[in-house]
Amino acid sequence: MTTKLITKELKDEILGKVKLGESVASLSRHYDMSDKTIYRWLKEGVLKDISVYEYTRLRRENQQLKEVVGVLSFELSKLKKKTNH
Repeated sequence: MTTKLITKELKDEILGKVKLGESVASLSRHYDMSDKTIYRWLKEGVLKDISVYEYTRLRRENQQLKEVVGVLSFELSKLKKKTNH
């Protein structure tokens, strides 16, 4: 297994394409690299750019959204049961 030197410019290019919506799998094939490498870069970038306060806020917001989805799913299932009878 050979180790390739990846420049900062190439790394930024790949991460930019991910942010624009290209899949990690297709980029890893195109650039002949492991998708794990790209996922690691994404994780490192996220962890460096976020404060503990922001992380906590996002976790709380995520939990609230999950609760809303749960309530809406429950209400939807009740409506479906009503219309089936």
